[in-house]
Amino acid sequence: MRVIRKYANRRLYDTEQSRYVTLEDLRGLILDEVPFRVEDAKSGEDLTRTILLSIIIEQEQADGDAQVFSNDLLAQFIRVYDMAHPLPLSRYLEQGTKLMMEQQQRMQDQWQQALRHSPMDLMREMAEENMRFWQQTIGQGPGAGGKGDKGDDDKA
Repeated sequence: MRVIRKYANRRLYDTEQSRYVTLEDLRGLILDEVPFRVEDAKSGEDLTRTILLSIIIEQEQADGDAQVFSNDLLAQFIRVYDMAHPLPLSRYLEQGTKLMMEQQQRMQDQWQQALRHSPMDLMREMAEENMRFWQQTIGQGPGAGGKGDKGDDDKA
């Protein structure tokens, strides 16, 4: 795993390449799926999460048309932190995002093989996968088996 050191002057130093890097450089590592850890140069404290959030903030501010987090969504996230028993939001968001990215990749692959599959086959497969995802997520989460769970299988 690549180690990036963050110094008091806010500069980030890539220990593998022996050079200073920017948040944009770290974004490139993420896109290239290169694992890294950002640590405080003095204490060794793991700062990776803070840096990842900084990268997201930069992305959100860079292109107003490509914003992912609306003001309402951000306000809802803040409310989750104030709940007596916070939702398992992290697991849910990770699984949902992973599913969305896998489906996007599959759709791109399907478009490349459009002669072999019809669009209806692709949509059916995606709908079935969505149903499996939601059944697993709802079935594993707190309060499983509660109101609204009955009859969901009939809607597929």
